[in-house]
Amino acid sequence: MTAIKDAWGALGGRPDLVSRVSAVVRPDVLDARLPVRELARACVGACALAAAELGARRAGLAEVPAVTVDDGAVAAAFHSERLLRVDGRAPVSFAPLSRFWRAADGWVRTHANYPHHRHRLLGALGLPADASAEAVAGRLAERSALETEEAVYRAGGLAVALRTPAQWQAHPQAAEVAARPLVERARLDAAPARVFAPPAPAAPALLPAAGLRVLDLTRVLAGPVATRTLALLGADVLRVDAPWLPELPDQHADTGFGKRSATLDLAAGRDTFEKLLSTADVVVTGYRPGTLDRFGLAPHALAERRPGLVVAQVSAWGGYGPWGGRRGFDSLVQVATGIAVTEGTAERPGALPAQALDHGTGYLLAAAVLRALTEQSYAGGSRLVRLALARTARWLTHGIRPAPNEGTPAPASAEGTPAPAPGAWLTETDGPLGRLRHVRPPVSFTDGPTDWPRPPAPWGSDPAEWLSPHTRPAVPRERLVTG
Repeated sequence: MTAIKDAWGALGGRPDLVSRVSAVVRPDVLDARLPVRELARACVGACALAAAELGARRAGLAEVPAVTVDDGAVAAAFHSERLLRVDGRAPVSFAPLSRFWRAADGWVRTHANYPHHRHRLLGALGLPADASAEAVAGRLAERSALETEEAVYRAGGLAVALRTPAQWQAHPQAAEVAARPLVERARLDAAPARVFAPPAPAAPALLPAAGLRVLDLTRVLAGPVATRTLALLGADVLRVDAPWLPELPDQHADTGFGKRSATLDLAAGRDTFEKLLSTADVVVTGYRPGTLDRFGLAPHALAERRPGLVVAQVSAWGGYGPWGGRRGFDSLVQVATGIAVTEGTAERPGALPAQALDHGTGYLLAAAVLRALTEQSYAGGSRLVRLALARTARWLTHGIRPAPNEGTPAPASAEGTPAPAPGAWLTETDGPLGRLRHVRPPVSFTDGPTDWPRPPAPWGSDPAEWLSPHTRPAVPRERLVTG
C-alpha cells in the first residue's frame, strides 16, 4: 500500500486512516514497464478514502468506513472512454491527425481532436484545411521535431517532440515540475469553518458531497473525471462551456454521468456566472493556466467574492516554468517526459496502457477537493488545490516502485488465471443520449454510492442555474467549528 500511503500523504490526510483501505490485486491488468497499476490503484484508493473520511465527518460516524479498491474495477475505469458504447457504437478516441509522426530527426506527436486544434496545426505547417494525413506526414518529415513543436505552439496548436527521460530531466520545465509537491494545497483566507447540513435521514447511501454545488469549468478528461466523481458522491455538478466550444460527443457522454451541462459566455453572461458563484461550494477549472483569469476566475479573486470556496485547478504542465502557459494533453505529456520512449521499442515510441495521467490526476483532484472540504469543517479557510499531469508523470517515473505482493490477491489471479474481463465492471443505462454501456464507478467504500444519479445530458442542454436546494447554511464570519 506504499503508493496509496504516498498519495494520501500528499493530500494531507491522517496517516492512520490508510489502514482503512484494502486492495484486491490483479497483476494482469494495466501491464506496462512503468508502475501504472500501482499509480491507478493509489489514485482511486486515495479518492475513496477521502470520500469515506468526509462522509464519516458529515454523518458523525465514530469510524471512517472501510475502503476497497479492486484493480479490475480501476483498470476498467481507466479505460472508460474506450469501453463506452452509445447505442452499440464504439467511440472515436483519436482523430486521424492525432498521432506519432516521423520527423527529420526523430518523432513528434500531435493532438488535433478538436477542429480548432486541427486548423491551427495545418496552418502552422502551411497546409490547407482539407490536407490529408499523407500531406502532413510529408511536411513533418522535412522538419526537425523541435522545429515542429515550436512552430505549432506559436500557432496555438499542439505538437510535442519525443524526448528521452534524460532529455526531459535536462529541460527547465522538468526542474520546475520536480520542485512542486504532487498535490499543491494552499489556504487562501481566514473564512469561517464550513458547517454542513445534517445528512438526510435513512439515506440509501453515504453521500459525502450531498448538497454541495460544484461549478465544472473543465475539458478533456482529468478535470471531467474529477467532477464526474464528485457527482457520484452527491454533488450538484454543473458543467459550463463556452457556446462556441462544443465538447466531443463521445467524450462528453463518458465524463458527463451525474452532471448537468450548460453553455455560458463568461463575458456577456457575467451576471449569470456571479449568481452561480454566489452559492457555489467548489469551482474546478481545467483550462490552460491563466486563461480564465481575465474573467475574474483566479483563485484569490474567486475567494474574495465567495469566502469559503474550494478552488481546484488542473493543467498539463503546471502553472509555472517556461511551459506553464502551454496547452497539453495526456498523450503529449507522455511524449515530452520520456514515458513514450520507456514504453516503446527501438523502432517506434509507445504509450501507457491507458490515459493514466489523465485518469489518475482526475481521481487525485477529486480527492484533493474532498480533503479540502474536510479540513474546512475543522479549520475553515477558502482553499486552493492544484495538480498537473506532468507532476503525476514525475510520480509515476520517479516516485512509485512496483509492489505486486501488496494487498489481497484476487482468487483468480492467485491461481495464475486472467482477471475477469472488463465486462464484469460494465453496466448499461438509458438516457437522452441513447443506450449507454459504461464502466461502473471504481470508488468504493462501505455504504457508499454504487452508481451515478443520472445519465449524461446532451451537451449544453441545461439552464445555467443550480438544481438542488442549497444546504450550506450562512455562518457568521467569527464562528469556528472545531473537531
